[in-house]
Amino acid sequence: MPDFDSIRPFYDSEVNYALREIVDHPMMEAIMGFTFPDVPEEKWKEQLLRTHSIRDFQVNFIYHAVQKVLEKSSHGITTSGFEHLSKNTAYLFISNHRDIILDTSFLNTMLYEHGCLMTTSAIGDNLVKKPFLKSLSKLTRNFTVYRNLTSRAMLESSMLNSAYIKKSILNENRSVWIAQREGRTKDGNDMTQRGVLKMVSLACDNGDYKNYFKQLKIVPVAISYENDPTDVLKMPELMAKSRAEIYVKEKNEDFKTLLSGIMGQKKRIHLALGKPLQEEVDEIFGQDGGLKRHLQLLGEEIDRAILSNYKLWPANYVAMDLMSGNEEFSNHYSPADKEEFIRRLEGGVDKEDPIAVRNFLAMYANPVANKQKLISVK
Repeated sequence: MPDFDSIRPFYDSEVNYALREIVDHPMMEAIMGFTFPDVPEEKWKEQLLRTHSIRDFQVNFIYHAVQKVLEKSSHGITTSGFEHLSKNTAYLFISNHRDIILDTSFLNTMLYEHGCLMTTSAIGDNLVKKPFLKSLSKLTRNFTVYRNLTSRAMLESSMLNSAYIKKSILNENRSVWIAQREGRTKDGNDMTQRGVLKMVSLACDNGDYKNYFKQLKIVPVAISYENDPTDVLKMPELMAKSRAEIYVKEKNEDFKTLLSGIMGQKKRIHLALGKPLQEEVDEIFGQDGGLKRHLQLLGEEIDRAILSNYKLWPANYVAMDLMSGNEEFSNHYSPADKEEFIRRLEGGVDKEDPIAVRNFLAMYANPVANKQKLISVK
């Protein structure tokens, strides 16, 4: 069995010690003050110091923090597809990725409310550089994915991540969440990177990829936010891409985006689960072609499920019409919806810069265009 210490979350035997290390940290005090504004500090600290498992920390503290985020920064969350899950079964959730922390937090909150197994979730090492964030990540059952490695180191890291996913699902009956691509989708095009599926496949040690992917029980996940609270923060990278420039993040940019994503106004949120891919895997791996071809087809199937389940909001349709200059989708929004979106657009980008305007609109319009393409193919 590989040594997972470099990537794994805490064991339950380590949880209480880790909590004692950070209980007085200013960020922990800020999180708990936000979550339990009417509870005296000594009370939540007393409860925290009696916590000895990740599940207890998630259920008694993080769950309530997520509920408070929903209360303060959204108009609520709706769900669909949870009827496809069996409560004591582990799945590999492959999700579109819009928010650094909340995508997986909302999924685990809904899994808990539906009585299903919560996940161990992949998180990039760029997000856990600070010791406090590293500890909090490990306390919420995240495993680390290392970025920006040499080719050899990347292969070794991918093999370790793949083995950890396999162990979690098949040996520990623990569900896993991974994003369909490295990093968040910034332009609204939710497409699965084949490299992600290649990484997952590395732990199949007998060449029977069809049976292996069936055992993992892939569930495509589509999460959509009516307002993207980090839309303006994504613009510098999108503008650099438009100019064919290399984008270099500012210091603490990821942390700033993390906080904006959590507390920024999202309006409505929808989380949709597709059916576990079983017959689809049979069909894909029953076709001619090698693993590369089969992973391409599997990625396309995941994309179809995510796009078909993705909930479109008035802002998406407004952006589509503004890009095209017509009112093809005007029955999907009101004049007030349009006015609100235009205010958001003009507050976020220079309206005299056509490239900036187009990038901002595309962020919201691309999900509509992609869904239209899906419908036309059918």
